[in-house]
Amino acid sequence: MSVLSLHRVSKSFGAVPLFEDVSLRLVPGRRVAIVGANGAGKTTLLEIVLGMADPDSGEVSRPRDLRLGYLPQDISETATGTVLEETVAGADHLLAMRDRLELLERDLSSESAQAAYADLQVRFETMGGYRLEADAHRVLAGLGFEPGDAERPVSSMSGGWRMRVALARLLLGRPDVLVLDEPTNHLDVESIAWLESALRAWEGSILFVSHDRDFIEAVAERVLEIAGGSAHEYLGGFNDFLRQREERLVTLRAAQANQQREIDATERFIERFRYKATKARQVQSRVKALAKVERIDVPDLEARRLSFGFPEPPRSGRVVVEIEHADVGHEDDPDVLSDVSLVVERGEKIGIVGPNGSGKSTLAKLILGRLQPRRGTVTIGHNVSIATFDQHQVEVLDLDGTVLGEFSKGLSEAHRGSNLRTRLGAFGFTGDDADQRVGDLSGGERTRLALARVMADPVNLLVLDEPTNHLDIPSRDVLEDALAAYPGTILLITHDRHVIRSVAERIVDVRHGRVTNHPGTFEEFLEARGEAPAPTGPPDEATHEQPTTELDRERQREQRATRRRLEKMVATAERAVSTAEAQAAELNRRLADPGIYDDHERAQKLVAAHDAAKDRSVRAMRIWEDAQMELEELP
Repeated sequence: MSVLSLHRVSKSFGAVPLFEDVSLRLVPGRRVAIVGANGAGKTTLLEIVLGMADPDSGEVSRPRDLRLGYLPQDISETATGTVLEETVAGADHLLAMRDRLELLERDLSSESAQAAYADLQVRFETMGGYRLEADAHRVLAGLGFEPGDAERPVSSMSGGWRMRVALARLLLGRPDVLVLDEPTNHLDVESIAWLESALRAWEGSILFVSHDRDFIEAVAERVLEIAGGSAHEYLGGFNDFLRQREERLVTLRAAQANQQREIDATERFIERFRYKATKARQVQSRVKALAKVERIDVPDLEARRLSFGFPEPPRSGRVVVEIEHADVGHEDDPDVLSDVSLVVERGEKIGIVGPNGSGKSTLAKLILGRLQPRRGTVTIGHNVSIATFDQHQVEVLDLDGTVLGEFSKGLSEAHRGSNLRTRLGAFGFTGDDADQRVGDLSGGERTRLALARVMADPVNLLVLDEPTNHLDIPSRDVLEDALAAYPGTILLITHDRHVIRSVAERIVDVRHGRVTNHPGTFEEFLEARGEAPAPTGPPDEATHEQPTTELDRERQREQRATRRRLEKMVATAERAVSTAEAQAAELNRRLADPGIYDDHERAQKLVAAHDAAKDRSVRAMRIWEDAQMELEELP
């Protein structure tokens, strides 16, 4: 059994330690997810595993015959062959066997040659050599390629599709250890689900970095967190990791408190008897003992729960966007979407999903007016103000500017001078972070800054196209909190299922040139399509007469987690209803004063604020009712 292992590995970046004393074993069937904030050293650890970087200290054990496969975040070299050729080339060991078989076929006159040929043929067949092209087509289809794509040159494809070819090549090659750095970055929801299934059935070991909670939960059976210069391994998926980490932190805090009480008692003794000759020996003994104490440090690993106080945007009409029987495309493909009809109402938060290349971004451009329909109409509602985010916003940031300066540029004149540092802090840029040079930020931090700039101005319609790209898990949490608190209307394109589930109140599905509305949650949408989420716990043991005890415990944990989530939703919604109704009542009291109508403009603002408060109350009540109903249906 080939085993790759790391023993007490440490690595520094200059004088700054990335991590210390990291140990890891990769045996066949083990699937380990590496998590941590951007810059924690996750990719560096992968490079040490692969032999692309050396540790400062510690040992790395790699068997000579171990086959490693690596998918980096970005591919610098462009392949020259077709999609099928490049994919099949991943199985180089099978191709070498095929060449050997062809060589042996030329001369089978001797018994030894016949025996060697027969032996090699059996091995080739057992390892799937005769199914190689069929398996390649299956993998390509799972990753979203159409049958006609097999003969396309890889060099003619976008970076995202070239990454998929590289992933297909790795999967077909079936290395002993599969090392993946952000494998879901360029995949749509359907391809991610297929990849999850493929990796759960993987016979070798897998080490991967991901910021996708659902993907980690579905694939990993261990989680290695790098944080605060150290690494800790947890058994189970992402949810188990969160629970075990909290238990560990609780234990550390208790131990730290006990240690601090002992230290305080020792320091009081030293201070009390420092100048007493009869106690000099005891004092010196305690001073030496105190100097040897290894202080227990409790890392701050919990994501910051940030408070978002968005300025109230101007109130739009009830209908924010209305598209009627629109056909739209571009020069390369004039018929991307046909007969599109869609109504977006004030305050809705809509998730737009569909395969890559299906037309999601085209739909966004149609709404934004960047593309005009060839047929049909697009109507933007009364008093609608729009802000949009895509990767272009990240690319245009001034790398020589400061975080605060770039944030200020994105705001209207009326809001540039108001609490900028406080508002930046809500997006995770606290204290001196605001004075950092933009060029010194990581890719995820630049994305977060661009999002902050877009969301901080009081518009009433946000159109977000893949805002989670390059964001680590804490940053995605910040984004989710921001979107949940945003008082306007949101159209959200993302492949991050956790974000869709947390934010979207209904789903718009774009595929095969059509746009289809699905009221309800993301789970309900998947169920309607017959694509229920892949199991995220242990494998289903329904074929056994009785489930295992561990499976029973897992189900109980999932039920408890679901109950806690719903109870939190109910409590949050109750508070939101109370707050909105209190605001509406106060505004109603002020509107009851006849003198208020002497100032027409002020009266209009009060009426608009009153209506907005009532809208928030209705939305919160709807969330409360849905969550309460689910809670009551739990066993």
